[in-house]
Amino acid sequence: MTASEAVVVLITFPPDADVRRFASTLVGEGCAACVNILPDVESIYRWQGRVEEARERQLIVKTQKARVDRLRRRVGDLHPYDTPELVVLPVVDGDPRYLAWIAEATGEPSVRPDPA
Repeated sequence: MTASEAVVVLITFPPDADVRRFASTLVGEGCAACVNILPDVESIYRWQGRVEEARERQLIVKTQKARVDRLRRRVGDLHPYDTPELVVLPVVDGDPRYLAWIAEATGEPSVRPDPA
């Protein structure tokens, strides 16, 4: 895998929801190689014309570009928000061993097809 094939995905999650199960599902299904669960963060955002504040958990997901569509579908299936954050950031460089591990952990799309 090259750096251009690796991506980092940011997802926020409500602090009282089962974020561990959500993360474990994403990794277990091969949508992600790793999910970091950060402690509570404070979010201030505009929603339906109003400025809102909420406590959330920030998830940092490491995967490959070829898995983003599957990840997006699973987040839509599993996430409690109607409009969950899902922001995909390109990886511009990285340790080749780590990038290879992401590829191995998420499987090559031509070798391990996504379940429907």
